[in-house]
Amino acid sequence: METGAERILIIDDDNRNIFALSAVLRSRGYETVPAASAREGLSILQQNEGIKVVLMDIMMPDMDGYEAIRRIREEIGFRSLPVIAVTAQAMPGDREKCLEAGATNYISKPIDVDRLMEMLETSKEGK
Repeated sequence: METGAERILIIDDDNRNIFALSAVLRSRGYETVPAASAREGLSILQQNEGIKVVLMDIMMPDMDGYEAIRRIREEIGFRSLPVIAVTAQAMPGDREKCLEAGATNYISKPIDVDRLMEMLETSKEGK
């Protein structure tokens, strides 16, 4: 892995999404850390201080992204860590629901890579 690269935690129950996002992000100079469930992602986040951004799938079994974002904010105490909600359900009100849960931003699938890069740059500037 590259040293000094921004580390992004990708939480998604679909390995194909993790693979595709990781490939794109690595090609843009980011380091990625995969998690196949919200619980795994929360555990990784607690053990890795270097995570700079979380890409959180919303629709997952067991614990959905809304609950995971709330836990990141409340239980783990990462109040200002950028969390970008990623969802295939681009329905009216979804963006607001994600932001109410504590997401910093929202992007729908299929992911517009240029838009995601803009969000990541904005999250860097906000620090």
